[in-house]
Amino acid sequence: MQNPDVMNRKRYFLALGSFFILFLAALAAAPMIGPTKISLMKALASDTDFSNNPDANIFFLARLPRVLLAALTGAALSVAGVVFQALLRNNLAAPFTLGVSSGAALGAVIAIRLGLSKVFPGVPAVPLAAFTGALGAIVLVFSLVRTRRRGEFPTSVLLLAGVTVNFFFAAMVMLVHYLSDITQSFQIVRWLMGGLDIMDYETLVSIFPLVFLGVAVLAYIARDLNVISTGVESALSRGVNVAGVQRTGFIAASLITGGVVSVSGPITFVGLIVPHIVRLLVGPDHRLLIPASMFFGASFLIACDTLGRTAIAPTEIPVGVLTAILGGPFFVWLLKRKR
Repeated sequence: MQNPDVMNRKRYFLALGSFFILFLAALAAAPMIGPTKISLMKALASDTDFSNNPDANIFFLARLPRVLLAALTGAALSVAGVVFQALLRNNLAAPFTLGVSSGAALGAVIAIRLGLSKVFPGVPAVPLAAFTGALGAIVLVFSLVRTRRRGEFPTSVLLLAGVTVNFFFAAMVMLVHYLSDITQSFQIVRWLMGGLDIMDYETLVSIFPLVFLGVAVLAYIARDLNVISTGVESALSRGVNVAGVQRTGFIAASLITGGVVSVSGPITFVGLIVPHIVRLLVGPDHRLLIPASMFFGASFLIACDTLGRTAIAPTEIPVGVLTAILGGPFFVWLLKRKR
């Protein structure tokens, strides 16, 4: 009879390897799919000057950056969703539960309303303002729930504070939108739909370190998340620093959410759908659930973005709209399954 630890190790690497292969397949196939057919050999045969090579231009400048952004955004939102559901012990928890999305939206619409293009040379104003708004939402929510008794971290109060901040910032977004002109109004609505239409790699480089470090921190506390998800009292009896893990998890998950939302806009349902799907496939162990959700979330959003830009080409469906359309029926199915 085989050692259970060996069996678990085999299961871990088999499941994680399968999700990683799925991610590599999505990453390789998506840049080749589009209304204009291209040749990979011609694209790779080009030097750094793409002006005389349309295949390389489309592959490297139009499709590959947005595929990489889709992977980064899907991975970040999925991991954040896993952590929020574990810490809040709520199946409906999502990366935007604590008002991070609405804070980022408020920052972005203010920048659009003021007509800001660049704050510093080479630094776009809208993503910077969105990230600042997300940070403001995080600071506000955590300041509302701070307690002085033995470092307590009441998740119920945190959830209520997040919902309150979410509604307040959403109302402010509507107010700024109402005060904007037609051009600004269109830009605001388009940003609020969520999108991955970028044409540069600097944006990816600017948010990658934040997402990488945040996901690494969350993976590090995965074992403690397993205990906390069963109950705070149980975790305390086993010697887990519940307040420290909660604080680390909430802040890290909120920061990676704010980082990707500042660039892509609010892309809903990814952080709700992906954790449930992966949990059904691999179980509730966060040591496997977090990395598996990272790879599957990246693959899922790559597929959604590819569908959005090709389904009714040349018109493009914003990926945030598409994930919401897919998320509604999934949510209904989830409720019926729970019943």
